[in-house]
Amino acid sequence: MATNIWFWVLFNLFVLGMLAIDLGIFNRKAHRIGVKEAAIWSVVWIGLALTFGAGLYVFEGSKIALEFLGGYLLEKSLSVDNIFVFVMIFTYFATPAQYQHRVLYWGILTALLLRGAMILAGAALLTRFEFLIGVFGLLLIFTAVRMFKNDEDAVDLEKNWVVRSVRRYLPMTSAYHGQRFTIVERGARLFTPLLLVLLVVETSDVIFALDSIPAIFGITRDPFIVYTSNVFAILGLRSLYFLLAGVIDKFHYLKLGLALVLGFVGTKMVVESASDYLLEHSIHMPIQWSLLVIFGVLATSIAASLLYPPREPALVEASDPTAAPIVVAQEESHRAA
Repeated sequence: MATNIWFWVLFNLFVLGMLAIDLGIFNRKAHRIGVKEAAIWSVVWIGLALTFGAGLYVFEGSKIALEFLGGYLLEKSLSVDNIFVFVMIFTYFATPAQYQHRVLYWGILTALLLRGAMILAGAALLTRFEFLIGVFGLLLIFTAVRMFKNDEDAVDLEKNWVVRSVRRYLPMTSAYHGQRFTIVERGARLFTPLLLVLLVVETSDVIFALDSIPAIFGITRDPFIVYTSNVFAILGLRSLYFLLAGVIDKFHYLKLGLALVLGFVGTKMVVESASDYLLEHSIHMPIQWSLLVIFGVLATSIAASLLYPPREPALVEASDPTAAPIVVAQEESHRAA
C-alpha cells in the first residue's frame, strides 16, 4: 500500500477535513471540554479507526487489517503515557481549561507532520539497512527496562531547554491573552505563555515518537499502515486527555504494562532480525499472536490498577489540572487595566 500515492493523498485529505470540522465548527470558540464531550469525540475517533480497519479487511485482506489494528492498539496505548506529561505541563503553566484544546490541536497537527517525516525516514533506512530493525528492538528493550525500574529522570520544566530558550530569546508576556499565541503591544510583537506551552507539548511528543515509531515497525513494515495507525492514535489523543486527565493516576499499573509491551515488541524485533542472519529459517511471530499479547498485557494492567488502587495519594493532584485561578485573575486585571 505504501507505493500507491492515492492512498496517501486521500487519507491526508480526510484527516485535514476532520481537523477543519473539529476546530472550525465544533471548537470554534474556546471552552472547557467536559467529560461528556470528550467521551463522544473519543467514540468518534475510535469508531473511525475501526471503520478504516474494516475497510482494509474488505479491500486488502485480513493480514493488513490485523497489522493496522495491532499498530493502532500499540500506538493508542503508548499515547496514554503522553497524558501523564500533558497533565504535568498544563498544571505547571497553569493553563486555563478553555485554551488547552487549542494547544493540543496545534500540537497534534505539528506532530502529524513530524511523525510522517520520521516514519518515511525510518522506512527508507529499514529498506536499505535491514539490520536496523534489531537495533530498534534493543532500544525498545532498554526503554522498557527503564520504565519497569521506574528510574526515568523526573521532568523539571524549569530546567527544560525549550522553556529556558524561549524565555531567554523571545519577548514574553506575563499572563495569558485569551487563546492567542502572540499579541502586539505598544507596537512590539510579544509572545504569550500559551505559545511556550505549545512548544513544550510539541517537543514532548517528538520524544515519545522516538519510542513509539520504532515499536510499530515491529508490528508492520508497511509505511502506510505505520502512518495511518499513528495518525488515528494521535487524532484521538486530545479527547482521550480530557476524558482521562482527572483519573489518569488511578491507572498506576499502566506504565508497568506499557513497559512489558515495549519489552515484548523489542524482543520480537531482535529475535526476528537475528534469525534472518543466523538461522536457515527465519522466525516471525504471526500478527494474531502479537495482537493477543499486547491486548492481554494492557487489559491486565488496567484491571490490576482498578482492583488494587494505590495506597498513597498521587504527588500531582490531577482532579482538576485545568484550573488556573491565579493566571486567569492576572489576565482579567490586565484587561481591566
